[in-house]
Amino acid sequence: MMEVWARLVSRFDLAIEMFLRWDADTMVAISEHPALKRISGVLVAATYLGDGYLWGGLALGLILFGNALDRAYVLIGLGITIVSITLFRLFKILFNRPRPLLIVFGLRSRLIDSHSFPSGHATIAFGLAWVIAVCYPHLLVQLAAYLGAITIGVSRVYLKEHYPLDVISGALLGSFTAAYLFPVFARLLL
Repeated sequence: MMEVWARLVSRFDLAIEMFLRWDADTMVAISEHPALKRISGVLVAATYLGDGYLWGGLALGLILFGNALDRAYVLIGLGITIVSITLFRLFKILFNRPRPLLIVFGLRSRLIDSHSFPSGHATIAFGLAWVIAVCYPHLLVQLAAYLGAITIGVSRVYLKEHYPLDVISGALLGSFTAAYLFPVFARLLL
C-alpha cells in the first residue's frame, strides 16, 4: 500500500513539475513573441494603467460627470475592489510563489511585493470589467472593459512580472468575487 501511495505522489509531483514548466515556457514565449514586441509600448502603458490609474480615472469621471446611479456603481466597484485586494493578498502569502523576475533577473525596485500568484492586476481588472459589463450592458462598453482587462493581463506576462497561470487565476478570482459580491453591494446601494 505504501508503495502505491509513493508512486501516486511521485506521479503527482511530476505532473505539477510539468505544469509549472509549461507555465514558465509559455511566459517566455509570450514575452518574446514578435507581434507583442511591436506593441511593447502599449503593454508597458497597460501595466502602469492597471496599477489603478485606469480604474481610478474612470471612477473619477463617473463621479464628476455621471448621475446618482453611476456614483452607486462606483461604490459597488470600490467595495468589490477592496475585497479583491484582500483576497489576492491572502493568496499571495499563502502560495508564496516567487515572481519570474526574481528567479530570472533579480529583484527590480518597482516591485511592491515578491509574490506572483495570483496576479493582483488581473484580479482587479477582471473584477471591474465584470462590474462594468453588468452595470453598462452595451456591447461596446463590455468589449472595451474586457479588452482593457485582457491587455493588462497580457502585459503582466509580457513584462515577466507574472506567469500565465498567475494571470488566469487572478482573472478567475476577480470575476468570481465580483459575481458573488455584486448582488450583495447592489442590495445595499441601489
